[in-house]
Amino acid sequence: MADGDYPHSFVAIAGLGVTNSAAARALVSHGHGIVLLDDGDPAVGEALAAELGVDFLHRPAGSELVAAIGQSDALLPAPGLPESHSVFTAAADLGIPVVSEFDLAMAWDGRPVLAITGTNGKTTVTHLVSLMLERSGIPNEAVGNLEVPLVQAISDPEPECFVVEASSFRLGHSEAFRPLVATWLNFAPDHLDIHRSLAIYEAAKASIWANQLPGDTAVVNLEDPVVASHAGEAGGQVITFGLGNNVGAAQLPDYLQIGDSLHGPQGRLGAVEDLWSALPHDRLNCLAAAATATAGGASLEGIRSALSEFRGLPHRVQLIADQCGIRWYDDSKATAPHATLAAASGFPRVILIAGGHNKGLDLSALSEAETVVAAVGIGDSAAEVVESFPGLPTVVAPNMAEAVAAARDLASTGDVVLLSPGCASFDWYGSYSERGDHFTSEVQALLESGNG
Repeated sequence: MADGDYPHSFVAIAGLGVTNSAAARALVSHGHGIVLLDDGDPAVGEALAAELGVDFLHRPAGSELVAAIGQSDALLPAPGLPESHSVFTAAADLGIPVVSEFDLAMAWDGRPVLAITGTNGKTTVTHLVSLMLERSGIPNEAVGNLEVPLVQAISDPEPECFVVEASSFRLGHSEAFRPLVATWLNFAPDHLDIHRSLAIYEAAKASIWANQLPGDTAVVNLEDPVVASHAGEAGGQVITFGLGNNVGAAQLPDYLQIGDSLHGPQGRLGAVEDLWSALPHDRLNCLAAAATATAGGASLEGIRSALSEFRGLPHRVQLIADQCGIRWYDDSKATAPHATLAAASGFPRVILIAGGHNKGLDLSALSEAETVVAAVGIGDSAAEVVESFPGLPTVVAPNMAEAVAAARDLASTGDVVLLSPGCASFDWYGSYSERGDHFTSEVQALLESGNG
């Protein structure tokens, strides 16, 4: 007998990565029927189907796909499955709703959820909020678009709440996701290789506030025009954050920078000089985290402690070398131009290494990086990168070693060499972390050779 708290008794699961494999196990454990659909290695689907005693269809099409979707009450797609995939067309034609792992978790677990979305900064803010809660004595777990999906995390009885990194892929397919605290950091074009349009991507982000009630809290970046334009849609209390630079005195954010310190309604949060990073986007991340954690019950002392303790995450404007007057930074996590622009704006002179697998975005936006004085293009989109910087010295590099060497040749004392690709890594690498690690190793090799 299916668990009565979740309304869909039979679910078609499309795509069998970490999240949907966890969802499949959870649905079966709650007594729901499922069918597994996947286009990848059939051995993965066959093994999971055998484990759970369910049917598996490899690359179903035509009448077979229609039959599989038609017998279901809902379609649960893998996060990141392109919206052009035939499973979405079949579900729409049959009137079958699309759902996410968030819906399952909300049905089966009543503990509070603090959710964070945004084009950039989600992971940093999620981990920082989690640390703020921990230092406030509140057991929690950081989950979602991370190593552990929310639907799996709820099996652990220890956390009192969950801090959820909420991707647009999950949000856009959720029916009933209702966070106690819902934070939207920023918005810029991204993931147009997955979403059918920029408007759909924006709507997915905005849906983080769709089901909130008056007792809930929406945390809003007052200085991002897209985010701020949706604030009126929030059903709960609205709390704002921003650096306090781009709004009039009557609209000052609730959490902001005053002088050399960060402040919130409860008082001074900490000095900028004590943070792991003073870059503008990281100061915003700190303010957003403080607002989110406070709404989730964190204490002022817990927030202060976390801000002074947090050292940042790898591959996010991470200093990896400082030699001969040149600093080298790994920002491989920057997989869209908006992230690259934010990173480059923090330095006066930048030799930019950028490129990779373009996610359907306009890379000419990189030309807005006013501090870039030279550029090295890498990966499939190398030509697009160098074309974005007419009039500047540019190089197209066939591999990372030559990109690093070219950047050194272009750099002068006082410059920053910044790997901030503005693109995904899947042309040359299996992940952004692999790309960043390779960059780091090539920089170290260059400097150890005496050529740095």
